Amino acid sequence: MRIISGNNRGRRIIAPKNLPVRPTTDKSKEALFNILQNSYEIQNLKILDLFSGTGNISYEFASRGAIEIYSIDKNIKCTNFIKQTSINLGMDIKVIKSDAFNFIKNTKHKFDIIFLDPPYDFVVNEYLKIINEIFSKNLLNIEGSLIIEHSEKINISEHPNFEKSRNYGGCSFSFFYI
Repeated sequence: MRIISGNNRGRRIIAPKNLPVRPTTDKSKEALFNILQNSYEIQNLKILDLFSGTGNISYEFASRGAIEIYSIDKNIKCTNFIKQTSINLGMDIKVIKSDAFNFIKNTKHKFDIIFLDPPYDFVVNEYLKIINEIFSKNLLNIEGSLIIEHSEKINISEHPNFEKSRNYGGCSFSFFYI
């Protein structure tokens, strides 16, 4: 995986093979950030990266100058990797070892973008549960968005806050707004 743009553009990040992750592909990530750049000034954003795995999305936001980034994962190997990589890259990412549901339930912070990349074995009810919790806790700032990466086989478009979905080679990004 590589950082596509910003201060660390072109930097390659090699994750250990023992991490239980499926990083967002560079092609999909580039498409996602092209969409985001048309809607946001990334350097003004507060980001929550849930199920962050390798930290791939967090690094991209940090490289592009986002002002605050929380990277959450329940796997200690993942959080240790993200902490060390962010130090090596000179990035200020707040890394927290926590279950995503517990973090959402307990956080007092609000975000401009919440990005979720849960395991691909998540079922529709699990997606709906976490989406509903995010909106019921009012965790998005005005004009904020929730973006979920998921298999194109998952359909979560019936949620009332669903806006659009984009597909990239087997992976989909669904966008939700207040």
